[in-house]
Amino acid sequence: MTLDQLRPIADRLLTPFVAGADRVGLTPNSVSVISLAVAAAAAAAFVIAEPLLYVAGSVFVFANGWLDLIDGALARRQETASAGGDLLDHVIDRYADLTIIGGLAAGVDSFALGFLAVTGVLMTSYLGTQIQAVGLGRAYGGLVGRADRLALIGVAGVGAAVVSGPIVGGFGVVELLLAFFAVIGHITAGQRFWGAWNDL
Repeated sequence: MTLDQLRPIADRLLTPFVAGADRVGLTPNSVSVISLAVAAAAAAAFVIAEPLLYVAGSVFVFANGWLDLIDGALARRQETASAGGDLLDHVIDRYADLTIIGGLAAGVDSFALGFLAVTGVLMTSYLGTQIQAVGLGRAYGGLVGRADRLALIGVAGVGAAVVSGPIVGGFGVVELLLAFFAVIGHITAGQRFWGAWNDL
């Protein structure tokens, strides 16, 4: 069910954005850094936790995901893809994930759920890169990948702007999203581990 499977389609839509970034002199690494700044803006909006800022946070989250696609495509266009750029991209993606989810948790004062969500997300991402490190290729499989998470966060931000009260068991939209990440993140990590273990 992962949106990462749609990368070939997204790559075709990226062409004008990549050309524009190249035209103004951006490098893949600078796009990665900009994506982190956008993630920080999303987190700040979510911390304040007001309806309009939830929507703004969602826009920033979608922008972060789009920039994460642009940096790789720009590296291919400029023929500057490197191990260093790949490392920087992965590190920035993890900091962006931590920042955005931390902002969501702080905004609803739910740090325990935030911790569980962050560990699920980090283990999912860690398994993806660790599987690559042992020579099995980059793993994007499982129930929820990074593209899925960003899409869900963006949708939930809009939902939180519309529905401000509890929905289920005293949990609002954001708390339910964090709980989902906490459970599904660890399940996805387990799926990736088990699949890779059987391939070794």
